[in-house]
Amino acid sequence: MSAPFPSDPSTDPSLLDLLASRPSLRMDVRDGLLFEGVPLHVIAAAAGTPCWITGAGTLCRRAQALKSAFEARGLPVSYHFAMKSQDHQATLTILRQCGFGVDIVSGGEMQRALHAGIPSSGIVFSGVGKSDAELRAAIEHDIAQVNVESVEELYRLDEMARACGKVARAALRVNPDVDAQTHDKISTGRAGDKFGIEHRRAVTLYGEATALKNVRLVGLAVHLGSQMVTAEPFREGYTRLAEMVRELRALGHTVESVDCGGGLGIRYRDEIAPAPDMLAGVIAETLGNLDVRLSIEPGRWLSGPTGLLLTRVIETKAGNPDFAVIDAAMNDLARPALYESWHGILPVAPTALQADTKPWDVVGPVCESSDIFARDRALPASLNRGDLVVLLDTGAYGSVMSSTYNTRPLAAQVLVDNGRWDIIRQRQTVAELIAAETVPAWLEQDSANPAHG
Repeated sequence: MSAPFPSDPSTDPSLLDLLASRPSLRMDVRDGLLFEGVPLHVIAAAAGTPCWITGAGTLCRRAQALKSAFEARGLPVSYHFAMKSQDHQATLTILRQCGFGVDIVSGGEMQRALHAGIPSSGIVFSGVGKSDAELRAAIEHDIAQVNVESVEELYRLDEMARACGKVARAALRVNPDVDAQTHDKISTGRAGDKFGIEHRRAVTLYGEATALKNVRLVGLAVHLGSQMVTAEPFREGYTRLAEMVRELRALGHTVESVDCGGGLGIRYRDEIAPAPDMLAGVIAETLGNLDVRLSIEPGRWLSGPTGLLLTRVIETKAGNPDFAVIDAAMNDLARPALYESWHGILPVAPTALQADTKPWDVVGPVCESSDIFARDRALPASLNRGDLVVLLDTGAYGSVMSSTYNTRPLAAQVLVDNGRWDIIRQRQTVAELIAAETVPAWLEQDSANPAHG
């Protein structure tokens, strides 16, 4: 993964490069930066800042491109969007219309998916800490499968299904001990990571599971990590899975399906992001001749480039370095503080791309030294209070990870599509935050009687 705040910022893409490589963006000589044909200054005036913006057309095009890559290989695949990356009802509705199900990691996500009209047959449940209540809900809704992450979970699922009088479909999530060659905090398939069952143990457990009366194992699942930009980790992980399928069948077990997970990376800074053809090719090469049902769980690749975070400069602060303080913060977009990630930044004003640039440290107003979006970033030297800028590629792990730290209400969200736009989540108010809190009556009584206790 590229360095978040590189020591040589001259290697950063220029403002023009950032714009040229994002086809949904266009700079208009009068209206400034447009996203899917909508002037961003119009959204800022109506919805305020900071504001999340999702491109419906961009999302549809990426969904179709992904499907086309597999169709070109003659490879039937089921698609389950990893909704932890972006869980808004509008996003889920668009992807449902594109023929996608979802991969969930909580009971709350299951409720969101069902509310968006995604059928239970299109839901796969992953995650290491499924509660009894979540497993029971998955069984009662008869979802496609539970990706079991441990020996203990498998037997707990059997207990829950027996209590419900049902048989649960499940796959064993395998930890193949493969380095995804990505950031340490988003690697999930190495020995020592909390995810999945060690691959040798999974073979014996598969046999043990045949004795369970209320779980039907349908196959294997894997997820190696996120933001993977080379073929080798995929090939290594899927090759190991193929070997396991053959071994299990040689032992007399039935393996009907393989869930390949997600992880395909995108371009944030200088990565050479792979096309979905690469993933389709590796899956065809390693798993395509096994006569199994295949599924994938794309998240970031679909949703990342569909999102912008529109924000306004609160103040510029001269010094060494010069700071641009924006009204978005780490509570809105946590990735730079959490993963030291790099996001492109573009000015919105129509003349900004031709202006002279200078290095800026772009920071938020939260009272933490980690509230930094960029160091030494080349932006217009004339950047000033009130100017609009956008942080690029924030559609994945952006709004979904927001918090209200420093009593900063959740930002508004907007959907754009071919020149039209609408607010899809109103900006939260401080009053709404406070209204969710209560003070016990006895505490008020104690305050009226200071001598108490």
